[in-house]
Amino acid sequence: MNFNHSENQNLITQTIVDFCEREIRPNLMRWDEDQFFPIDLFRKLGALGMMGVLVPTKYGGSGLSYNEYVIVISEIAKVCGSIALSVAAHNSLCVGHILKFGTEEQKQKWLPKLSTGEYLGAWALTETGTGSDALNMDVTAKRKGDKWIINGSKNWITHGISSDLVVVMVRTGERRDSNGISAFLVDKRNPGIKSGKKENKLGMRASETSEVIFDNCEVDRSCLLGEVGQGFIQAMQVLDGGRISIAALALGISKGAYQASLNYSKERRQFNKPLSAFQAIAFKLADMYTDIETSELLIFRACELIMLGESVTKESAMAKYYASEACVRIATESVQIFGGYGYTKDFPVEKYYRDSKLCTIGEGTSEIQKIVISKNLI
Repeated sequence: MNFNHSENQNLITQTIVDFCEREIRPNLMRWDEDQFFPIDLFRKLGALGMMGVLVPTKYGGSGLSYNEYVIVISEIAKVCGSIALSVAAHNSLCVGHILKFGTEEQKQKWLPKLSTGEYLGAWALTETGTGSDALNMDVTAKRKGDKWIINGSKNWITHGISSDLVVVMVRTGERRDSNGISAFLVDKRNPGIKSGKKENKLGMRASETSEVIFDNCEVDRSCLLGEVGQGFIQAMQVLDGGRISIAALALGISKGAYQASLNYSKERRQFNKPLSAFQAIAFKLADMYTDIETSELLIFRACELIMLGESVTKESAMAKYYASEACVRIATESVQIFGGYGYTKDFPVEKYYRDSKLCTIGEGTSEIQKIVISKNLI
């Protein structure tokens, strides 16, 4: 693997850095406190090509690779995990599902608007009683002539309120049958879909998360993604890429927390010397940096495989598992290095600390990642 950034990758990095400093950093704490979802920001990101990073240019996307995608997510996450999470969910889940399994007609219809940020996407798999147990989902779709009628509710859906398009997985067969789930595209203008409760979260508070309710939601046969019964298999493949997204999100939060801690340890003085001069602090920084480097190696290994078209299930699970757990460790140590100041909202590490935990839960818990990894080993 070549770890030297190309000229184009350096340009993308600097573009994101400049955008974050101008558009995100001045507002991030207000957004966090108010749980404000800055939807207009994503239209600006769309204008930069960041809402369709992996989408070919013929559909209005940037046509970039997973390496560039990781750069985009991690650079945004260095400043604000909430915004990076929303960019990741839009790109890898909703857009990614259509890109991978949509018909040419579906791609032509939806990807240009999603890639430019004109439309915001959501992806609905999780339900109240079926988080990791997706094969036991309650939301159903019943065939009615050339139509399908969807009923039930999904929970923990990123952009469940503000999205324009939802990719939803529903049960069209028997429970626990991997061929009993199908995926549909649902336009939010459909009168049969509405938003429910918005979650009041510990972290990632500027990324909107809510319930999505389907009440006799009628969709046309043309809204089916792939064939009937392929939805669960599709979702598992989409999540392979999604795990790289969460790993990149964790990497960015880790880098942000580490850099803040390093800077503070050099500036803060105790007993007439900087904190960084104390071995107890220096060793924490060494552990943090090693965790970041290890996470990055695992992430770009997964990127290399997915770009080669090879199976990436184990590698993406390892990247997501390690990077997310490392992120929590790094954020925790950051608060410790800042001491009392780290427990206040006047310094950035308390937000990194709150945001970090989602990385070990979203798109498959750490425990699920270990199941995936071990099954692939055995």
